[in-house]
Amino acid sequence: MASLSFDATRIRTPTLLSHKPIFTPLIKPVKISYCFFKKPSPIESKLDLFRSESSVSTPKEVEVDDEEDDPTAELCFLDPEIDPGSVSEWELDFCSRPILDIRGKKVWELVVCDSSLSLQYTKFFPNNVINSVTLKDAIVSISDYLGVPLPEKIRFFRSQMQTIITKACKELGIKSIPSKRCLSLLLWLEERYETVYMRHPGFQKGSKPLLALDNPFPMELPDNLFGEKWAFVQLPFSAVREEASSLETTFVFGAGLDLDLLGIEIDDKTLVPGLAVTSSRAKPLAAWMNGLEVSSIETDISRGCLLLSVGISSRYVYATYKKTPVTTNEAEAWEAAKKACGGLHFLAIQEDLDSDDCVGFWLLLDLPPPPV
Repeated sequence: MASLSFDATRIRTPTLLSHKPIFTPLIKPVKISYCFFKKPSPIESKLDLFRSESSVSTPKEVEVDDEEDDPTAELCFLDPEIDPGSVSEWELDFCSRPILDIRGKKVWELVVCDSSLSLQYTKFFPNNVINSVTLKDAIVSISDYLGVPLPEKIRFFRSQMQTIITKACKELGIKSIPSKRCLSLLLWLEERYETVYMRHPGFQKGSKPLLALDNPFPMELPDNLFGEKWAFVQLPFSAVREEASSLETTFVFGAGLDLDLLGIEIDDKTLVPGLAVTSSRAKPLAAWMNGLEVSSIETDISRGCLLLSVGISSRYVYATYKKTPVTTNEAEAWEAAKKACGGLHFLAIQEDLDSDDCVGFWLLLDLPPPPV
């Protein structure tokens, strides 16, 4: 069983973090099964770290001997070893936290990072200033203080904040991207829940997230996303890692993950489950898929289909299969293999199932929703 241990050593927070990361040509996949697609019926400057006192009052004052251990402290950090101009894509969350201020109202927080956590920013806000103007001013402040240009893109994962985030970004000429591929941000929020929010003097135990993640009913797949054949496949983790790293040097469509940051503990020989899709129009298919912010694939055993999650609020019936004891066992085995790999899986688009090459490769990770 693989375990996921987020590389918290990259996080610059007021608390001490101690998780230890262990995360190290597409070879011919091992085919488990394949069948034809069946159309479903009428579905992310060199400056020292600084921390300031929270802008939101807390219900009671707490004496803190060491600022490094202060859960009310805020954060603004840029890795001094990187080129500020290289941080062109941010991940952003703007939401309430399970913390009450002196008025008894939930505190809101803006959390911003890039996919490698080279840029990190947090700031608390009272709930009566939550709007696109506040967010726009905060984005500009981050850019000005850290000496980085405004990002080209900002990814966010909460559909309920789409209007505010999209408006703020539009006024700054930034492309806003609704996407659950904000994995660094999602894992950081999980880390902050345990090391910051739970230790905050205003923490409300048992408080549920105000803006829960969407899990919409699956829709029919658009015609331009259909393939011709598909197969459950598997690759050794070493090959998956190599294929993901080659995305930056090849002309293959797709998206990788920062495997070192994620810290999934998998032996190089462990087989990672994936889905191979073939089509005579593989390149156009991969190009269309490339603009969808693919986040995960899952099997729906009860309905005999595969579900494709994209963006933040879209799920499609990606393919169907005839339910038999054999196909059900294969689907269950694929899901079990994915769970054993800590949720890691992949999507490969190829011209032929027997090919050693692919024209599209997406490394995917199933994550539980953040606790906030």
